[in-house]
Amino acid sequence: MSDVNYLDGQMLLIDKPYRMTSFGVVNRIRGRIRAKYGIKKIKVGHAGTLDPLATGLLIILTGKKTKEISSFTGLDKTYEATFKLGATTPCFDREMEEENIQDVPAFTRADLEKIAMQFSGDIEQFPPVFSAIKVDGKKLYEGARKGDIQEVKSRSVTVHSFEITKVELPYVYAKIRCSKGTYIRSLANDFGATAGCGAYLYDLRRTAIGDFTIDQVPEVYEGVWEK
Repeated sequence: MSDVNYLDGQMLLIDKPYRMTSFGVVNRIRGRIRAKYGIKKIKVGHAGTLDPLATGLLIILTGKKTKEISSFTGLDKTYEATFKLGATTPCFDREMEEENIQDVPAFTRADLEKIAMQFSGDIEQFPPVFSAIKVDGKKLYEGARKGDIQEVKSRSVTVHSFEITKVELPYVYAKIRCSKGTYIRSLANDFGATAGCGAYLYDLRRTAIGDFTIDQVPEVYEGVWEK
């Protein structure tokens, strides 16, 4: 990591690795800064979480710049997503075992594009019950893992664009640009329900947050993940 003043505040663009939590990224970076510069205490935060199974762009803020987190969290997000048709999972991605397995119809790309159009624009979406959303002060996933499924209210989100980029059934590849608070896992689940065969999120990569892109991540941060 370069010699900059992290206490005064820095914005770091990070490519989050697969299976690392966003909180884990924050902890790793905080630890590296403290160890290298002898800083006992420093604020480090991220401006929008990514699920552990997702990869891609995280905006990390340090020091005094953490006061600006809210100005970044509201930015639109762009993702490259892979949906797997023909099954669902309780968490809407491949962290849990498949269920409701069924045959996938011989969809054409045009068929799938018509379904994608139904999820473009302003839509109502139910977040996954396996998520970090808090109900009565408790994270939903904590109860869901114990079998305590809480009722989740729908949310209004905006899908600015939903482009089918490739079809290799049962896999469907898409590029999605959406507003803050949009769950791509829920989008995959709803897509499968409309298709009539079920679907879940198989892979996800965030490529942009507002005007910040994954191509802007400096190579200097590649070693930050090494223990």
